[in-house]
Amino acid sequence: APRRSIWKGSFVDAFSSKMRSKRENLSSRKIRSRRSPILPESVDCFVQIYNGKTPARCKITEGKVGHKSGESASARKRKPPRTYIGPGRKGKR
Repeated sequence: APRRSIWKGSFVDAFSSKMRSKRENLSSRKIRSRRSPILPESVDCFVQIYNGKTPARCKITEGKVGHKSGESASARKRKPPRTYIGPGRKGKR
């Protein structure tokens, strides 16, 4: 995929830029835009990132800066590993 032009700058959702300028209360930060990058201003904050069903609580660390916010909140259900499979119905018809 082609990269975004340098002169345009990185994509930031309008809501994220408003949140950055306001410095809202930390507990009420809900991010619905999973495509916008995590900005350095929000380091050491707890945010709630929408995963498609409910907001998932995440702490933003320095390592997450520059990554997309959707990478922090998994949108898929975890399936338990199928280690034990029962005796089955072999030959019981």
